[in-house]
Amino acid sequence: MPYRIRRVVTGHDKDGKSKILMDGLAPNILEMASMPGVALTDLWRTKTSPASNIGNADTATGKIKLEPPESGTILRIVEFPPDKAWRDTANAATAFKSIGAGHAPDHASGDPMMHTTATVDYIIVLQGAIYAIMDNEETLLEQGDILIQRGTNHSWSVRGDEPCIVAAVLVGAKPVGRLARAAKAKPKSRPKAPVKRKNAAKAVKRKK
Repeated sequence: MPYRIRRVVTGHDKDGKSKILMDGLAPNILEMASMPGVALTDLWRTKTSPASNIGNADTATGKIKLEPPESGTILRIVEFPPDKAWRDTANAATAFKSIGAGHAPDHASGDPMMHTTATVDYIIVLQGAIYAIMDNEETLLEQGDILIQRGTNHSWSVRGDEPCIVAAVLVGAKPVGRLARAAKAKPKSRPKAPVKRKNAAKAVKRKK
């Protein structure tokens, strides 16, 4: 059973007075079929910067994707079970594709979970402990610790017996590091040659 969290969302009534719009367990949860026990719960999303507070629609509905739009944000809860419950059997490529991030994994890494996103991530550990793994080092994050992740190659590891729950704010950012190098390496498409209109011009003159 994935971790559930109470979400309270405010807004305005028809007279412009502030009110509580939503109060209950956040409903949009994705349990990763190819990463057993890993669950994502989206609490809110924005698409623009500055963000819009107009309207009372639930912006966290719909398909869960790993990254927000370029100028958007995602507030998300992520549950990581102990490594022994999923890491040896997980299909990383399938998992990332299922959340619209087939570009994210680092296929050159020995860690199939190593990946990069074009985001700034504010990661807050709510429960448990987890290792944040970089290319050449790692550090243990415990309850109350905060990681600021700046578009870096990274992976996660829970080596204890209890799951780790984190809150994550993902902010769209320009790609750096591996993603930026990959973008530069892509061959640029040649611009289409302009359409010659000499014959068309002659035809117009003949009509006159």
